[in-house]
Amino acid sequence: MPPLALPSQQVGDLTISAVSDGYLHASFDFLANIDPADACHMQETAGITDPTSIHINGYLVRGGGRAVLIDAGTGGFKQWGGRLKSNLSLAGIQPSEIDAILLTHAHPDHVGGLMDASGETAFPNAELVVHHREVAFWRDDGNLNRAPERARGNFLLARQVFEAYRDRLRTFEGGEVLAGLTAIPLPGHTAGHTGYRLDSGGQNLLVWGDIVHFPEIQIPRPDVSIAFDQDALLAAATRSKLLDVVSSERLPIAGMHLGELGFARIERTGGGYGVAYEQCVGRSAGNRRG
Repeated sequence: MPPLALPSQQVGDLTISAVSDGYLHASFDFLANIDPADACHMQETAGITDPTSIHINGYLVRGGGRAVLIDAGTGGFKQWGGRLKSNLSLAGIQPSEIDAILLTHAHPDHVGGLMDASGETAFPNAELVVHHREVAFWRDDGNLNRAPERARGNFLLARQVFEAYRDRLRTFEGGEVLAGLTAIPLPGHTAGHTGYRLDSGGQNLLVWGDIVHFPEIQIPRPDVSIAFDQDALLAAATRSKLLDVVSSERLPIAGMHLGELGFARIERTGGGYGVAYEQCVGRSAGNRRG
């Protein structure tokens, strides 16, 4: 069987591939500033047959002699997703070949895949790279005690991950975190929510993390926030500002909750914005070093 072809983009000497982890579901009752019926209508108008589904991506970046993963999916947490590791394997990448994992933030659908079913690290040779504010937030007992009951498991999982990778954990404030990969602060969703900009050969692309969960709703309606945002007003402000920047610059984007194509551009449509998915080159990941 040939290796699985992943949706991919070339950014200079770097190749970035979208790796699907599968889906989770979230009620439209989690959304603010929109009636659930209107949200459902927007999804259906966009041709989404399962309106409450949220796709989950991770991204594999190859080049410069490294294989880097940006986020690691759910690992099946709460029966969500869980396909990222198997899709990497089908594409010819084994967990031991991943050199570094960059986290956009530490919600379960981004860090659950860092642990295996036995509680061991799923990527035995990978450095874990994350904004220092993100680590501090999830380790703070006051934040845990103030969290609603539904969110307490998120703290326990994040702490388990940081402890398991403690000897390979690197935190940062900002700037270039690996060659060609620069951390971009995107505050609001979590304390240290971070995007990563790829720059190589005069080309660039932004992995924007969780700027949106429902792209076909929150891109045309950036005022719509979701209950997963720690600071909904700041998250909405960040989203509006970023949509303006990436549309003006024609900057390609990748996002953890875009569709399975994984890559898009933001277009101005009248007084707002729309998402246009990019037709990507499917590439096997067998030649991982790039």
